[in-house]
Amino acid sequence: MTKERPPMTVTVDPVGDRPPTSSAAPAVEPAAHSKPARDRFLDVLRLFVMALVVVQHWWLPVLSVQTQGELAAGSVLSSDGGFALTWISQVMPLIFFVGGAANLISWRAASKRGVPARIWWAKRLRRLAWPVVPLAVVWILACHLAVLGGAPAQPVLVGAGAAGMVLWFLAVYVLVVMATPLLVAAQERFGWWVPAALLAGAVVVDTVRFNFGVEWFGYLNIAFVWLGVHQLGLRYVTGAIGRPHALGLAATGAVAALALAAFGPYSLNMTGVFAAETSNVAPPTLVLAALGAVQIGVAVLLRDLIVAWSNRPGPARMLDRVCPQLMTVYLWHMLPISVVAGVVVFGLGIDTPEPMTGLWLLWGVLGLVVLVPLILPLAHWAVRFEEPPRVLSGDPGLPRVLIAAALLGGGLLTLTVTGLGFGSAPVFGLSAIVVGLLLTAAPRRRARVPLGV
Repeated sequence: MTKERPPMTVTVDPVGDRPPTSSAAPAVEPAAHSKPARDRFLDVLRLFVMALVVVQHWWLPVLSVQTQGELAAGSVLSSDGGFALTWISQVMPLIFFVGGAANLISWRAASKRGVPARIWWAKRLRRLAWPVVPLAVVWILACHLAVLGGAPAQPVLVGAGAAGMVLWFLAVYVLVVMATPLLVAAQERFGWWVPAALLAGAVVVDTVRFNFGVEWFGYLNIAFVWLGVHQLGLRYVTGAIGRPHALGLAATGAVAALALAAFGPYSLNMTGVFAAETSNVAPPTLVLAALGAVQIGVAVLLRDLIVAWSNRPGPARMLDRVCPQLMTVYLWHMLPISVVAGVVVFGLGIDTPEPMTGLWLLWGVLGLVVLVPLILPLAHWAVRFEEPPRVLSGDPGLPRVLIAAALLGGGLLTLTVTGLGFGSAPVFGLSAIVVGLLLTAAPRRRARVPLGV
């Protein structure tokens, strides 16, 4: 039997709670005055994911102005061989893996302090959903002002729709947060059988979906696939993913992904950007789960090299500065991308060059040179919205927090589907989020007024 790596003490939050920390030694209670060493491996994974997200959201769309003044939005992925890019650019399984590490440590710490699940849920939901409120307000107001100022509505809605698309991750993460206590308890009792069971569930779902044509059944894999990847993050924290396990994940995942994509009923597109109807993301499939296993296995195999680089003074300072703002970058980066694309395509009349050409490569590089100085100051300003206001605190009670989770998930899903533009749907989605957030706060108790007063 392979000897497992000692449990790691890791604290990292994919939504920007706190910087990641770890100890390669067996987990013990640190002294009151000591701080555990950072697990910069997880820092690097988060930075890698967010960087690729920004790059592909600028580089993959193909934009052009039609004769009637409307914006045509296609995708590089539609060009010959474009699908191959998605096998590199689809890295969201890594962020769910990091999220598993974060949630396990957060839940364990809360449990040791005697914090009940309802309070832990409320705190995590607040930090997850609150940053979306100012984002949605800015986008909805900006879209209305732009159209009232004479901008054509259709291009504005294209940008607003792309901005809403990134919220799918938060909608799924509501489910992840609510499932964490159960998943942690299951892991402590059943170990590797938990991700195996989730994988088996994904197999059943895809079998029913593709063999019997029950398309809606595929959306059950939002739970099986993403929770399965998340579960591997839990296994990582306990030290259960050593090099033999990582090698097995990478090799088995690679064989399965290639075989399924080549011979199964699956698309070769691994993302949902401008191709949701043919991708392996909406809904997620067994191929995406296999690709996630490859990414996690390879990442763990490279962990020592990654940690050695990231602990150097220069990279360490960069990670310390940038990582607390990464979720803010994720939420807000579509604003400068939309503005720059609007100025270039509509203002200057320059369409996206032909994909996979030298001019297209130059377009991507020059665009990123312009965007980075815009995105980083915006994130530095918007990071203030990461911390929920004090009114959102306390014990909401179990019924309120369950209703809040449903409202937050529904509101985020609405904004994902409808975008952050104008009309009643975005306002409805934002309203659901606001009400859900208010329900995560402790209810105010009215003072009793004596009779006769």
